[in-house]
Amino acid sequence: MNDVQLGGTRIIPVVALPDARLALDLGQALWAGGIRTIEITLRTPAALAAIASLAEKSDLLVGAGTVLTADQVDAAVDAGAKYVLSPGFSAAVVDRCREVGVPVIPGIATATELQTALAAGITTVKFFPAEQLGGPAGIRALSGPFGQVKFVPTGGVSLANLAGYLAEPAVLAVGASWVAASDLLARRDFAEITRRSAAALELAAR
Repeated sequence: MNDVQLGGTRIIPVVALPDARLALDLGQALWAGGIRTIEITLRTPAALAAIASLAEKSDLLVGAGTVLTADQVDAAVDAGAKYVLSPGFSAAVVDRCREVGVPVIPGIATATELQTALAAGITTVKFFPAEQLGGPAGIRALSGPFGQVKFVPTGGVSLANLAGYLAEPAVLAVGASWVAASDLLARRDFAEITRRSAAALELAAR
């Protein structure tokens, strides 16, 4: 997987799935709205089963998020995850991803953490929590001295501020937790998930 494949539509739904039985309906709803990739966070007991279901039975490019340890890398990849994201930088996670041949996008919040990532050969990073770190202006500030870096801002991004992030040349893709929010999953409102997917992609295409 390269940056083009990950960016694709530039929208990556970030989903904490409470029940793996929702995975395929969710995947179909996202696909109908034009989404081609998803990040399933390892925040729920259902996450690995959901990754396995989507990896086997959908055409989505499935990633695992909130990966904190090397053991979680193994579990996610065994389940079928094609890329890994972490909220922060962990050398153990990065090293294990390299060993098993899966792309990794570690999180950074400061210039120091970004230099650590660069020293490890990482040039695509998660900017988290994006809004609390200054939003597009924070990305702009970091991309000045680190022009080779691509960012995936996540945290506090919404349809209301999405355009500002996508306008930044250094932004590869955006983590979109609002697309399949927990309340929509709780009431199985897959039609609204499709609508939100399409609305986000419409903004991304401008």
